[in-house]
Amino acid sequence: MKIKREVIKALLEIAKNYHPSEFIALLGGKRDEISEIIFLPFISGNLSALINLDVLPIGISVLGTVHSHPSPSCEPSEEDLELFSRFGKYHIIVCYPYRENCWKCYDRKGAEVKPEVV
Repeated sequence: MKIKREVIKALLEIAKNYHPSEFIALLGGKRDEISEIIFLPFISGNLSALINLDVLPIGISVLGTVHSHPSPSCEPSEEDLELFSRFGKYHIIVCYPYRENCWKCYDRKGAEVKPEVV
């Protein structure tokens, strides 16, 4: 599994811009390489973010989700694990203070995955 360095940088910047609220988006790409961020309408708050998956265009390749935690913990909550199990293969959480090492990736079951940054 791989992820583009530019995607990580963009995710951290987006999280900074939404802080102290959370943001949520989808991860796109081909095969096992995340190369884009897909934004859909979402509702954001300090404790959660909800995305409207009903407006996802047909034919878009979605590999997973990404959202931010306005706290210094990248550990998934019970709600996060529920989302992971229902949608996508990979899930990224970016956390405060949104520096280069302030993110983690998880699989559908909530096990940490260490993607290769390319």
